[in-house]
This record gives sequence, structure tokens and C-alpha cells, in this order.
Amino acid sequence: MARILLGWLLNAVALLAVAYLLPSIQVASLGAALMAALVLGLVNTLVRPLLVLLTLPITLLSLGLFLLVINGLLFWAVGSWLEGFNVGGFWPGVLGALLYSVISWALGTLLPGKTTRVTVIRQ
Repeated sequence: MARILLGWLLNAVALLAVAYLLPSIQVASLGAALMAALVLGLVNTLVRPLLVLLTLPITLLSLGLFLLVINGLLFWAVGSWLEGFNVGGFWPGVLGALLYSVISWALGTLLPGKTTRVTVIRQ
């Protein structure tokens, strides 16, 4: 449970970093960033798989590049739904989604996780 909460907080920090780096994306406060990170996580868990399935032919024809469009549209949509989180348009949404993914991944490596141990058996 603590790992989930820490991941949520790190995603909110990643969203604040994206807003700092891209002038077309604004986050009003840490509370807005926390809410936006929660909604982005829910949208990516519930809505994105359905959209990927429905647009599978276009995604295959574009060699997967259409997934960038889906990510950008969802990032932009969440920015238009929430107060305190604003995305300036489609292309800032695409760039923001890419940057958010990279920063979230980088911060996620800081989380303590399952590590594999190599055990040497001596006889």
C-alpha cells in the first residue's frame, strides 16, 4: 500500500516537472497534480486499453505510432476535465504525455521493488 501511495506521489512530482518544462502545460498546485496523477492513472488503466483495442488496425498500419496519438489525446482530455491542470492543445498533449512517461519511469526506478537475488548453493 505504501508503494502505491509513493508511486502516486512520484507521478504527481513528474507532472509538476512536465509543467515546469513545458509552458503550454499548467498545474496550479500540488493538490491539482495529485488529482491529475490519479485521474491519469485511472484513465490509462481503464480507458486506454479499450482505445488501443478499437484502433488496433490503425496502430498496426502506423507501426505503433498511433499510440502516441492516443496518449496525447488522453493527456489532453484529462487536462480539459480537471480544474488546476491545463494542457494547451493536442501537440502539447503528445509532448507532455511523452515527457510525463519518461519522468515517471525515471522516478519509478527510485521505488524499492522486488529484486532478484542470486543464491549460491554450496555443497
